[in-house]
Amino acid sequence: MRIASIVGARPDFIQAALVSQALRRRHEEVLIHTGQHYDYQMSQVFFEHLRLPEPTLNLDVGSGPHGQQTAEILARLERALIEYRPDLVLVRGDTNSTLAGALAAAKLHIPLARIDAGERSFNKRMPEEINRLVADRLADVLFCITHTAIRQLTDEGIVNSVYFTGDVMLDTLRQHLALARQRSRILSDLALETDGYLLATVHRAGNTDDPDRLRSIITAFNRIREPIVFPLHPRTRAAIDRLRLPLASHIRSIEPVGYLDMLALESNARIILTDSNGVQREAYFLSIPCITLRDETELMETVTVGWNRLVDCDPDRITTALREFTPPADHPPLFGDGHAAERIAKILSSETIGFGQYYDRAATQWAVQPATARVSALP
Repeated sequence: MRIASIVGARPDFIQAALVSQALRRRHEEVLIHTGQHYDYQMSQVFFEHLRLPEPTLNLDVGSGPHGQQTAEILARLERALIEYRPDLVLVRGDTNSTLAGALAAAKLHIPLARIDAGERSFNKRMPEEINRLVADRLADVLFCITHTAIRQLTDEGIVNSVYFTGDVMLDTLRQHLALARQRSRILSDLALETDGYLLATVHRAGNTDDPDRLRSIITAFNRIREPIVFPLHPRTRAAIDRLRLPLASHIRSIEPVGYLDMLALESNARIILTDSNGVQREAYFLSIPCITLRDETELMETVTVGWNRLVDCDPDRITTALREFTPPADHPPLFGDGHAAERIAKILSSETIGFGQYYDRAATQWAVQPATARVSALP
């Protein structure tokens, strides 16, 4: 089976690394990079560190407003899919590349598989939430990282071909953590000691594009009297510069880092402060307490079990959480067993899915056999 695997942003590359390996043992993969993230630190470094195959095609879309960027990806991707004629399109995550990939597949009547299905913040002001809702509704096969995601899809009436696979990001972290500890020099370069600093990331549009929210977060960071390592997403740096927000001397703002350096920073931090879905997951995998700079999260399981605390952007709540937050001893395996990538490839090979997609030359369009209804879970 020929599978068009869509990637475009930093989290996609992390997820695609092991999925591509697993797919290529069973299928033909066409890896299409939309170019949503395009500079070295946000894109190419992940291909190098994770040994991700070079893209078959790079659409070179670049940055832009949500509507413009999504439309450009959709237009270019539609042409690419017509050229490569895949049997299946695979999307993941919640980015504009995810949405455009789902729409392109649906409009060309190509079966769509989706990794990270069923995650919900229940906040439709988030562009990522809109992307999730649309992609899940269009998908023919849905792979979920938690059982909560399956329940949320069921509540929305989505029950056909829904699978609990666990989280591909856990697979990737487990395979690369030892390598990160061997190769990364970022702690020594920044003169950091284990448990001697906080790690902070801020990149969600809800925080970076709202001056009051970003100002509150930076105010909290400036009040904290511990070293803070703060890798700055390009959008965040631009917003801080535009608002002329001062950063106190204990805040080490640095350029975005590659995957191995990020693992080293995460695994040695005392606490992680973030608005990132992916960083929340990695904090949990690594058993590092996480403070989430939002008033909701797609990963409520991590809050329920006591390893994640929601503080929104309130400086008092942030500083209080840093002072008082102690997670429990119990750390349940919420995200599967670390074999999600191989499980996804195996499911896509199952005859019970029955894609049967083919190009009808008489009708000059693809004809698609519907997927078989099926719900599965790990034994």
